[in-house]
Amino acid sequence: MSQLQDNPESRPIGFAVAVLNRLAQTGVLDRFGLRRTTERAVFQTTKSGFRALGAVNRTFARRSRRSGQPTRVPTASAKGVFDLTPTEDEQMLVDVVAEFASEVLRPAAAEANDSGQAPHALLKSSLEIGLPILAVPEELDGISTERSVMAGTLVAEALAKGDMGLAVACLAPGAVSTALSLWGSDEQQATYLPAFTGDDVPAAALAVTEPRPLFDPFELRTTAVGDGDGYRLNGVKSLVPRGAEAELFVIAARLEEQPALFLVESATEGIEIEAEPSMGLRAAGLSRVILRDVRVTSTSLLGDTSGQAYAECVRLSRLAWCALAVGTAQAVLDYVIPYVNQRHAFGEPVSHRQSVAFMVANIGIELEGMRLVTYRAASRAAQGKSFAREVALARRLCAERGMQIGNDGVQLLGGHGFVKEHPVERWYRDLRAIAVMEGGVLV
Repeated sequence: MSQLQDNPESRPIGFAVAVLNRLAQTGVLDRFGLRRTTERAVFQTTKSGFRALGAVNRTFARRSRRSGQPTRVPTASAKGVFDLTPTEDEQMLVDVVAEFASEVLRPAAAEANDSGQAPHALLKSSLEIGLPILAVPEELDGISTERSVMAGTLVAEALAKGDMGLAVACLAPGAVSTALSLWGSDEQQATYLPAFTGDDVPAAALAVTEPRPLFDPFELRTTAVGDGDGYRLNGVKSLVPRGAEAELFVIAARLEEQPALFLVESATEGIEIEAEPSMGLRAAGLSRVILRDVRVTSTSLLGDTSGQAYAECVRLSRLAWCALAVGTAQAVLDYVIPYVNQRHAFGEPVSHRQSVAFMVANIGIELEGMRLVTYRAASRAAQGKSFAREVALARRLCAERGMQIGNDGVQLLGGHGFVKEHPVERWYRDLRAIAVMEGGVLV
């Protein structure tokens, strides 16, 4: 993201940040009745209006611009030194998102977990802080003037401190708009991106994971076979965020022995959606997408056929999941520290026991390691440098250490860690998803 000029409203990104600051000062939060936990009745009264199956059959009009060239944002400029300090723009954005997470996501998380879906009012308010257009170029009515991987990583982390499941639900449409910005053709961008930059943003999902043990995203069983002037898709995708309401999917499928991405509208014949209740991330409304002879046109291919765009997509998705792990792990640490200091046993706080103090310290140490490798990968990705090694390290560390942090958080609360009165058990279940999730979110 670029530096603000003297007049912050003189550029779209400056205007967006100014809007976000005003938003955090009670506007949307109060308008939707989401600022205080006492307003939970709003969610209860709106649950009956949610769509349980299927999605609105929106019509995306096919059109292309005269230039014939897709619009891409340039890579971020290198600073010349190893410095992961957020820019002023990034910090302002993160501050607003962090307040949204604490004031909106955290109070709604328990009910969303129980109901298995995110409140409609919450999802609508998340659109007003610009999540779907974070990586969309300015020229296409987005707010990005340069590669926004670092900003996206910081935003995902901040949202996950409120609740990972709701964070995934909020970020799901942005995964598709980001994919279109990065790899979409001129026609694809002209056809689909206006819906994401307008007032009525569609639910959308990036579907990569398949329902089998030890799933490898580079060994896909979902297939795309040439069929005249298009392709025919067959296979099953699982753990798809908001799949039941999605109007547009980006589907990963094997095309001539190479993985590729395809844009598939939910109204296309042959698509079936099934609910897929899960251990964690319940608020994300995870679903299974079944494709039976789903025919798409040749213009639905997103990116190249060599697998390079797909490989980058997998890495950027894993980076997003690492950011979510960091945010949730931070929530665990922030919760257990006051708990162990206030909880007394044998006449003193339990934090005075070395076993407890060392466990809390280890959470802090491992968390900083997770954050550092994640930021390092994000910084290199934003600058257009190779980040395959860095994101692989981040993925391994965040999957293992994140799960351990969730387990330690439950352990530190003792019996309270096992009951839903405290949110740590939910965070533990969510953190276990990091090792198995592919796609869904993107930075």
